[in-house]
Amino acid sequence: LILGIETSCDDTGAAIVDSTGNIIGEALHSQLQTHLAMGGIIPPIARDLHIQNISQIVETALQNANLEVKDLDAIAATVKPGMPLSLVVGTEFAKKLCKTWNVPFIPIHHMEAHALTARMVEKVDFPFLVLLVSGGHCLLAVAKNVDEFLLLGESVDSAPGEVLDKVARRLKLRNMPAFSTLSGGKAIEMLATQGDVTSFEYGNQPMFKYNDCSFSFTGLREKVYKHIGREEIIHTDQVLPSAANLCASFQHALFSHICRRLQRGMHYVDMKQMIPEGARKLVVSGGVACNDYFRKYLSIICAEMGYTLVCPPPKLCTDNGIMIAWNGMEKWTAGIGIAKNVDDINAIDIEPK
Repeated sequence: LILGIETSCDDTGAAIVDSTGNIIGEALHSQLQTHLAMGGIIPPIARDLHIQNISQIVETALQNANLEVKDLDAIAATVKPGMPLSLVVGTEFAKKLCKTWNVPFIPIHHMEAHALTARMVEKVDFPFLVLLVSGGHCLLAVAKNVDEFLLLGESVDSAPGEVLDKVARRLKLRNMPAFSTLSGGKAIEMLATQGDVTSFEYGNQPMFKYNDCSFSFTGLREKVYKHIGREEIIHTDQVLPSAANLCASFQHALFSHICRRLQRGMHYVDMKQMIPEGARKLVVSGGVACNDYFRKYLSIICAEMGYTLVCPPPKLCTDNGIMIAWNGMEKWTAGIGIAKNVDDINAIDIEPK
């Protein structure tokens, strides 16, 4: 039994899983509504909310599992990467529990946890291709083992989820009652269903001259800002009449870019024979992976390239304690990265980047 604690950004999560992937107990506190009202995540406020809620969230997860700390085999917590003020809350809380109850501590890499979550719900053997798309990251890697990843490409500037949120704010989508409580990415996804993907031009694909698998999203954001600026000169409404078309065309351009770089990565994997043919799987996780339009694109690429697409349920794609607990279980089973004594636990520190 492993307890996982997640506080890398703005969600306080805790969960207990067993070695077969059963979720024994869980609890999650989302700060979404607070940060929506603030117009973005403010690190000191996120930290204070983690401090207020972490004890109750861990206690609730244990109660739901009908367990006590002494019943656990180990405690896992996110130590990297993430917002430093948030990371330190979960890490220090977990370390204190471990030292108090003499339980081993397992430090977790947030992105590795996202990458391996699919193995909890479906049989995915190493090696496999993994695409992580969220508000903090966009990266493509080959997962060779529990702790061995070959990075093929990552964003050179912004993350796709961050850009989606900023565009939603620029479009003032929160002023529409239907979207007032939704994240920016979810609001864009919903409004885009009413729009035309060909309504606004975005020119050449980002990084189309670069022979690698890196991603870039800032240029797309600036292009949609220019479109919005031109529309605002014509219309002075609170929300632009063309908002649905802007959302649809921007979302289309963003996901087209990710899929082109992904397909390039698949060609590279094929050329280097990094994954056996006939056993090729693409695992996609992270908050942006919840987007149904994006999943449709990914299924087309996978069908074309001979890959099986594996997406964890939306609940497991976003940040949560379950994925941290499961990554702890993967490491526990493999016997790697476990701090068993007080000196080893004290030596572990957070790594924001």
